[in-house]
Amino acid sequence: MKYSYTKQVNLPFSEAVGRTKAALAREGFGVLTEIDVKAALKQKLNVDYDNYLILGVCNPPLAYQALQLDRLIGLFLPCNVIVYEDGGQVFASAILPTVAMGMIDNPALQSLALEAEDKLKRAIDNL
Repeated sequence: MKYSYTKQVNLPFSEAVGRTKAALAREGFGVLTEIDVKAALKQKLNVDYDNYLILGVCNPPLAYQALQLDRLIGLFLPCNVIVYEDGGQVFASAILPTVAMGMIDNPALQSLALEAEDKLKRAIDNL
């Protein structure tokens, strides 16, 4: 099952992170959480890992609408976007909200998920 939208980015990792955040902001997303997986794995397990950053992003108007439809939807929020290195290449990837929300039988939520997904895809496409 495909659950992500991914693009290779021909930029150094740190620049890709900055551009990803800027592209998300243009689509109305703010970064709520930022997890540096490389640093966490080094600190907790003393292992080396490629650059890997998880951004928990939220589009407040869409999140508010979703919460009005289903209070438990917070279990699926925020949307995750990752910027990572693999084999010397840099990638940006966003979760597909329509897939994540697919298990919830609520057509109104599906339309919000599609709107969020379109915005996330545009952000990734515009890197």
